[in-house]
Amino acid sequence: MKAGEARRALCHAVFILLLCVGVFVVLRERVAEVSLENFSPFHNTSPCACGKCLSEDDVWFTQRFNKSVEPFLSAKHSLSEAAFRWWKVTSLTFSPYVIHATVDNLFKTFPATPDVEASSDRCRTCAVVGNSGNLNGSPTPLDTHCKFPPLMNTGRTKGYEADVGKRTTHHVMYPESAVDLDNTTHLVLVPFKIQDLEWLIKAFTTGFSGASYMPVKSHIKANKDLVMVVNPAFMRYVHDTWLEKKGRYPSTGFMALVLALHICDEVSVFGYGADKDGNWSHYFEILKNKHLRTGPHAGTHEYDVIQQLHKNQIIHFFKGW
Repeated sequence: MKAGEARRALCHAVFILLLCVGVFVVLRERVAEVSLENFSPFHNTSPCACGKCLSEDDVWFTQRFNKSVEPFLSAKHSLSEAAFRWWKVTSLTFSPYVIHATVDNLFKTFPATPDVEASSDRCRTCAVVGNSGNLNGSPTPLDTHCKFPPLMNTGRTKGYEADVGKRTTHHVMYPESAVDLDNTTHLVLVPFKIQDLEWLIKAFTTGFSGASYMPVKSHIKANKDLVMVVNPAFMRYVHDTWLEKKGRYPSTGFMALVLALHICDEVSVFGYGADKDGNWSHYFEILKNKHLRTGPHAGTHEYDVIQQLHKNQIIHFFKGW
């Protein structure tokens, strides 16, 4: 095979299940093969092996996209003071010592460094699928993406395979929406408060007995080696830079989309936003409250940003209606 010619080497799916808008990411990788005899230091200066990479040639996008922000917590990067102050207000937590001690304990149980680095010899394509009612009757056969079905928080696949697919590889949740997972699915935690990190540790070990605004699972069944925790600094970056501080904090769905922009090279988006009548509903339920909106999230502004990303050809957005 000639230098620079891409072949499909790996196909794995990333399903992200979300609050208000459920999301899964279908991820496919192509890895370029390079022969040493034809190698040149000038051969490939592009950040990815796709025909076009997300970070190229768009001023509006590059003004918002900051690749230096770590998407996930890891043992290598501590929480900055600025991110701590933002999270303190959001999570009503006031002790930096407690936060740093909890993060240290986190990586005694779970992987210290998630593998999400970019590569110039890889083309990673993702389908980010929300659980909006717009997903019903999706014209695109999502399973052809080598994908994962949309389950966010309590999103469902059984009975909805034609719309959301059959497989789940990454499931995004927080304690109040937690569900048991199989041994091959990644648990992706969005920590809205310090107690969420404490819950994650104890739910896998001694059992959690704390209180919240609704009942939470004391134990969870999942593969501890496939746990990933979204970085509060990333949550702040999404709120401040992408949403211009609108809303109290980003929806889980919008954070998942920006997360995909950071770990994928090509992104397609399904199942987001209100329906054609302006109602915010889920694909798996009959809408009873037609006045239901997006609560503390700037839902309309988030949707406008998604449409701008599509207009600028950064993503491919399929409305569903």
